[in-house]
Amino acid sequence: MPRLLILLTLPPDVTEQYRLRLGKAFPEIAIDVSADKEKAERAIKAADMLLTFGQMLKNLKFDLKDAANLKWIQALGTGLDGITDQPSLRPSVTVTSLHGVHGAPVSEAALAGMLALSRDIPRFVRQAETQTWGRWPAKLLHEKTVGILGIGVIAEALAPKCKALGMNVVGFTSKPRNVAGFDHVHGMDAFLRVLPELDYLVLLTPYSAATHHMIDAKVFVAMKPTSYLINVARGGIVDEDAMVEALRQKRFAGAALDVFEHEPLPADHPLWSFPNVIISTHQGGFCDTYVDLAMPILMHNMRCFLKGDLKGMMNVARPAA
Repeated sequence: MPRLLILLTLPPDVTEQYRLRLGKAFPEIAIDVSADKEKAERAIKAADMLLTFGQMLKNLKFDLKDAANLKWIQALGTGLDGITDQPSLRPSVTVTSLHGVHGAPVSEAALAGMLALSRDIPRFVRQAETQTWGRWPAKLLHEKTVGILGIGVIAEALAPKCKALGMNVVGFTSKPRNVAGFDHVHGMDAFLRVLPELDYLVLLTPYSAATHHMIDAKVFVAMKPTSYLINVARGGIVDEDAMVEALRQKRFAGAALDVFEHEPLPADHPLWSFPNVIISTHQGGFCDTYVDLAMPILMHNMRCFLKGDLKGMMNVARPAA
């Protein structure tokens, strides 16, 4: 009987939805569920399939070295760091992603960050805690310029929403092309030149060796002092030491950060101390309908796997050798 390990550090009721739906649709598979590293290390030895997030494997420091029977990993996210960069990942393992389902949730997370920063929502929360009445003018998104770094499914969902709010939308990508909702799309060679024109910089580019710390001290120097950074991509894209120093020097106005180089963000990290930094806990794509969004791809890929049709799978990011 094929065995599936569901390794998720999510609320149990969320994880249970995956187990129940997959178990009902595929009674011929055995399913192990774990949020615990030691339990998962035992279960992975017999697992043919693994359902997880790459970031969760990174957070748990979970090594695939004992996954001798593993043939397929279905990532529950788009980013595959934490999976495909593991030296112990065997060439015989197929890796698939959930590419294509994050447009709505992550674009809304980016908008939420932009609005919360512009209206200084955290300040209202702090005032409520002390029953203090204070007022200040909100900054509008209307007629401001947002730059979106990385143009994929999420950016294609975000850009029209920004246009609906009256914003000027520019994009940066390695392969410039016309994309609906964008006023201009630039190559990466124009990034530092255009950066001083932006009121908001939204990071949506995938994490890789090429994008590691690409948002560095030079970027923060080039940003408007009144501009904001929104990172709903990956933490490793930003040089956090350079960001902290730029915040101290007030080189930009603030940030909404959903992802970090090390998660959970350590309690003593200086980013916690800035009143103009909104910290969320890698929540960008985590929404009430995420299981519904994921299930069509999971069901399709499970059917293909059980039939031995690995080439028929959706979102194959790393085919088996």
